[in-house]
Amino acid sequence: MTHRGPKGAPAIGVAVAFKSTSFAPSAIIPNLMHWRTNPKLTGLFLPNHPDDLQVVIHDGGPRITSRRAEAVWVTVTGEESDVFTGRVLNQPTQLQSVRQGQQIRFVMSAGSPHPVLITDKYLRERPSWRIHPCQKCGFSELFDAPSDLIRVVFPNVPEGAIMDAFTSFCPLCGGVQMLEFADSGDESGPLPPQKTKPWWKIW
Repeated sequence: MTHRGPKGAPAIGVAVAFKSTSFAPSAIIPNLMHWRTNPKLTGLFLPNHPDDLQVVIHDGGPRITSRRAEAVWVTVTGEESDVFTGRVLNQPTQLQSVRQGQQIRFVMSAGSPHPVLITDKYLRERPSWRIHPCQKCGFSELFDAPSDLIRVVFPNVPEGAIMDAFTSFCPLCGGVQMLEFADSGDESGPLPPQKTKPWWKIW
């Protein structure tokens, strides 16, 4: 399917798996908008609205929710270390955690045609994990924080414990992603949780 911006703007293709909603143009005063020249976002902005692009938003991956991801229009308002912030321009059709006008954070990932929403919890946990790209589509991020996936996939694991490694379904295509605990978080933070054996180790 395609999504159209303001009158006269070219149509932009979107993966069929994502639902689309209506679009409202944005207007922000130009300043130090480094994201406009970030190579990760090249070709994604509307010509007449150079801060507006489509972002995949979600309530979580398939292990957490049955609600499907959607592609909505977002005005980029900031960038720090390739983590972007922006304001959602249109109301999602069936998601519950994101609303029109909300400020969100997102990243551009391999395997996805559009940037993807990330949560603060995911951003905090991400440095401690190696996420192997999906075997089917190459997606190299997650919709959910690893600790939330462990809680759902391994309900009998003690609270606060983590796995050395485990697999999860790709939230974009249903393929398989593997996660390995890298323990490379900030040493000034709290002590790392207790590790447990991965499900595939029997010794």
